[in-house]
Amino acid sequence: MSPVKEHVIKIIKNLPESVTVESIMSELYFKLQVDQGLKELDEGKGIPHEKVKRQVSKWLSK
Repeated sequence: MSPVKEHVIKIIKNLPESVTVESIMSELYFKLQVDQGLKELDEGKGIPHEKVKRQVSKWLSK
């Protein structure tokens, strides 16, 4: 079995028994987005913390 398939099965097994298909899809999508974000950070594509703080501050002051 491929590592990706094994990981997906592990994620699903850790969800509650009463899980819905929508919840499974949401969980897998969340994991995909986190993995993509971590990859971008590893590639140096992140936004510095101070820049984010300035942007959020501007949004909150509107």
